[in-house]
Amino acid sequence: MAARPRFTSRATVLVLVLCSLVAILAYPTRQFISQRSEISAQRAKAEHAKQQVEQLRRDKARWQDPEYVKAQARARLHYAMPGETPYISVSPAGQGAAGSSAPDGPPAANPSAPGASGSTGSTGPVKAAKPWYASVWDSVDAADTAALAPPAPTVPAPASAGDSSPHDH
Repeated sequence: MAARPRFTSRATVLVLVLCSLVAILAYPTRQFISQRSEISAQRAKAEHAKQQVEQLRRDKARWQDPEYVKAQARARLHYAMPGETPYISVSPAGQGAAGSSAPDGPPAANPSAPGASGSTGSTGPVKAAKPWYASVWDSVDAADTAALAPPAPTVPAPASAGDSSPHDH
């Protein structure tokens, strides 16, 4: 008996048909999967937008209440009703209203604390105790004092021995 070939022509045709089907269906399958992921991303985005709209509706409803508006004016703009005396407390450490008023902060954040190394931590630089117009006036005084002071005499540098033109340096 003669040995049969491992692949017959029918098996070869079947393998070619299967390979071409995989090649033909690969691109549409990939597109389908990517479109499904885009759809889910758009649904999540729409849900987030709905949540934002609901939050804005709640905020709008709060702003319709005159008591809420008064409370916000007092808190944000430091307004007071007629006859009231508004007070703003300033912390002795030099941290203004924007600083943390909690006493449990790290000790490095308080530059006046004993043992502090001058680092202000994450609270930023300590602001000057004097108002801004005093700083402007001090700078004007300093500029005026500098302008009235006689200029220091300038002595020209001696020319080198081989230099015949002292003005062409």
